[in-house]
Amino acid sequence: MTKRRHDIDALRALAFGLLILYHLAMVYVQDWGFHIKSSYQAAWLQWPMLFVNRWRMDLIFLISGMSTAMLLQKLQARRASGLQGNFFLQRTSRLMLPLLFGMAVVVPLQPYCQGVANGLVEPGFGQFIVHYYGGYHWPALAFDGWQYGFTWNHLWYLLYLWLYTAVLLLGRQLARLPAFGEIAGRWRAAFLGLRGWRLLVFPAAIMYLWIATLQSSFPESHALASDWYAHAAYFTMFIFGWWMGGDSGIWTELARLRKPLAAGALMLFAIYFTGVRLLAGEPPVWQLLTIWAVRALYAWCMLCAVLGWGHTLLNRPFRWLSWSNQAVYPWYVLHQSLIILFAYWLIPLRLGGALEATLVGAGTVAGCWILTSGVIARVGWLRVCFGMKNLDRPASALPAQLKV
Repeated sequence: MTKRRHDIDALRALAFGLLILYHLAMVYVQDWGFHIKSSYQAAWLQWPMLFVNRWRMDLIFLISGMSTAMLLQKLQARRASGLQGNFFLQRTSRLMLPLLFGMAVVVPLQPYCQGVANGLVEPGFGQFIVHYYGGYHWPALAFDGWQYGFTWNHLWYLLYLWLYTAVLLLGRQLARLPAFGEIAGRWRAAFLGLRGWRLLVFPAAIMYLWIATLQSSFPESHALASDWYAHAAYFTMFIFGWWMGGDSGIWTELARLRKPLAAGALMLFAIYFTGVRLLAGEPPVWQLLTIWAVRALYAWCMLCAVLGWGHTLLNRPFRWLSWSNQAVYPWYVLHQSLIILFAYWLIPLRLGGALEATLVGAGTVAGCWILTSGVIARVGWLRVCFGMKNLDRPASALPAQLKV
């Protein structure tokens, strides 16, 4: 049986926790668009947000690739019949049901609050939801996705992960062909054989390629069909994670290099941030190419540092891991709707920036905790709709962490 990697479980929980904090900060960072904005906005938030922005989703897709590899290894260890088909059905259930349920039940709060805050949707959630489900033609710019009549907002990750999993499983089938399998095997071996400076430079060069060739023409939109830069970047991270999930040597190297990687990431971010501040108007191409190269190096160096330190410090069975492994999907599905709902309620009260942000954050965490532990974890069909495993024991037997 494959030994459980507690560091990957912990990093996944921490990465999604960081995502929640990031989305909370989006309400308050100055000049960064979001579904709802407070009247208390701070320009200084831009630098910590930029620090996180360049690698936060890359980390999540890296971890998703690792988790996918380990789930398949577990099925192989059990010698499950129909391995690939069973795995795909399982992943479809865990990803697409939360996406569809979330779009239908959880996400509509977001366009409603955004539309009312923009003055383009009449107050009254009941009337809004009737129009929302009925294919109503919304005023231009009423909310993100107004032109389609609906939105998946932050749940795009679930669809993208499902798509990448499907492509990966198709690739595994093609790998049975000698020519394709040989090429794929060489790529995997080349990546896993990277050591020292090569481990930093070569993956960063691939990231740089996507930034330099695709980002300007296909900026990240989460609209699926035309989101070519995002697909190239995130599918690359997913495959890197897939390769890393079944290897031990590269993790030993990441742990060995964790200190210089962390120092290098901080230095590269300082250079990148300074360069971004100095760029003005329409800079010449060489300046853009240079700053993009620093950005790619910073992002990959930071990712390697996070993985190296995580492997060193987090690969142990923390008591909270059992709870976080179950709660991570419901919290992900719920959090942005709760952030926007609490901000929608509190912004008109003019409570002051610090108090308002504290209340929005506390309300979001409390809402996620109560809804997940008090309701979702105890109701079988809701568990499935929020990506949790089926309930196979009575609610009274749930772990203490999943009780209110």
